[in-house]
Amino acid sequence: MAKDKSKKKARAEENGEDVAVEEQVNKNKRHRKDKPWDTEDIDHWKIEPMTAPDAASHTPFLEESSFALLFPKYREPYLRSVWGQITSTLDSYGLGCTLDLIAGKMSVHTTRKTWDPYIIFKARDLLKLLARGVSAPQAMKVLQDGIACDIVKISGIVRNKERFVKRRQRIVGPGGSTLKAIELLTDCYVLVQGNTVSCMGSYKGLKEVRRIIIDCMHNIHPIYRIKELMIRRELAKDPKLANESWDRFLPKFQKKHLKTSEKTAKKNAAAGSAAGEPAKKKAKVYTPFPPAPAQSKLDVALQTGEYFLKPKEKEAAARAEREERHAEKTEKKRAQREEAFVAPEEKAAPSLEERRKKRKRAEDAM
Repeated sequence: MAKDKSKKKARAEENGEDVAVEEQVNKNKRHRKDKPWDTEDIDHWKIEPMTAPDAASHTPFLEESSFALLFPKYREPYLRSVWGQITSTLDSYGLGCTLDLIAGKMSVHTTRKTWDPYIIFKARDLLKLLARGVSAPQAMKVLQDGIACDIVKISGIVRNKERFVKRRQRIVGPGGSTLKAIELLTDCYVLVQGNTVSCMGSYKGLKEVRRIIIDCMHNIHPIYRIKELMIRRELAKDPKLANESWDRFLPKFQKKHLKTSEKTAKKNAAAGSAAGEPAKKKAKVYTPFPPAPAQSKLDVALQTGEYFLKPKEKEAAARAEREERHAEKTEKKRAQREEAFVAPEEKAAPSLEERRKKRKRAEDAM
């Protein structure tokens, strides 16, 4: 490679060319050209609205695209009442839709009037939201540019049913206050229903909502994320911090979950301090041998001799044991009932001598 470079330099010197300029230019940027149309005032993140083309310039799609979705039985009356409104809205975008009440299915498909290739995916999201309990006026907003939807499945995160219901209610909060705070901070619509959480809003807001919901189902309270979002909103107002890291301003929450052994040790220490005794750690004696295996029922029966008894003898022994336990319980209950009839101890009336002595002590004290 060095020989090739030296040959090129010698050849360039013979021809009288300038080699220094070519060496300064990076080889990755050698073929790049200036873009006079790409200036700093252009917003590359701006979503340009897509309007319907003229009838003369419009060409239909080659293939028809369609999506079908099942809906629960309880949504049938509502869908029947608003399906005309949904049909007219989708027709304005050049889409067709059908409602099959027998099969419990909704479907949407493109037509020859469709001009936006991505609107079919938006219509699919509309059907998802309608099936999950979102109202039709709110669900139809997903057809607009800049608004997306996300359906978070929370059923498989927590196994215990009671714990799942408690954590799902934690997302809503007392009187819906937590849910309202999440909606205000993320500019998203959130609906908690059944085993899913339906969200609508910007892509950035949906990302925050999903993180809050997943963390809540993993036993991290939403208030921690809400506090972080409030601090971020205030920091975004300061232009001086635009190019700086915000880690020093954000709160850092530490987990305080204890293991079962730690909880037991803490409980024992608390019990000992309540009794006035200092907590003592028991010294464990090291034994290199493993613990003896637990005896099976057969081994116990062989040791006690029950294994060699006849069936009638076994029944008689079991009957005698039951009668003995029954007699013990009967005796215990009889003693408890008789406690109510035991007369309390009565103090005898003071004698004449005792009353005289008491009166004399009182007179001496005067």
